[in-house]
Amino acid sequence: MTPEEIKEALVKMREYFARSTRPLAEEHSGFAPKEGLFTVAGLVAHVAQTVEWFANSAFGDWRMEFEAMEKEVRSVTSLQEARAWFDRAVDQAICVAQAHTAEEWASLFPPNPIMGEAPRASVIGAVLDHTAHHRGALTVYQRLLGLTPPMPYMDM
Repeated sequence: MTPEEIKEALVKMREYFARSTRPLAEEHSGFAPKEGLFTVAGLVAHVAQTVEWFANSAFGDWRMEFEAMEKEVRSVTSLQEARAWFDRAVDQAICVAQAHTAEEWASLFPPNPIMGEAPRASVIGAVLDHTAHHRGALTVYQRLLGLTPPMPYMDM
């Protein structure tokens, strides 16, 4: 993948996530379908943190303090704050994309427990899949709140 292709994929990911979660408002921040599950704000924060995690790990070390990472996410109680984190994370990922050449993105990770010795660009597919997965979960949250989630790929 070229840096421009990665940027385009990340921009679309942001657009789809924003569009499909648009009905969620600040008043929904603390909603969770069941005790122990992420709240709306926490789930959006988790998505943001994961975008950041993949971007930081593409050419750095994998942060493996999962318990601390979950605490960070669960401390977010405002959907507005979580959305801002998501936007910053996508911006950061775009900066990482543009800071490296297509050849660097094609280079293999050294052995690691997360992506193995795959091409570094494989983090892009992983973050796109992860974000789409949680878009779907947030769609269920919306339905449970009596909201109608929009199609993520176009305004209707």
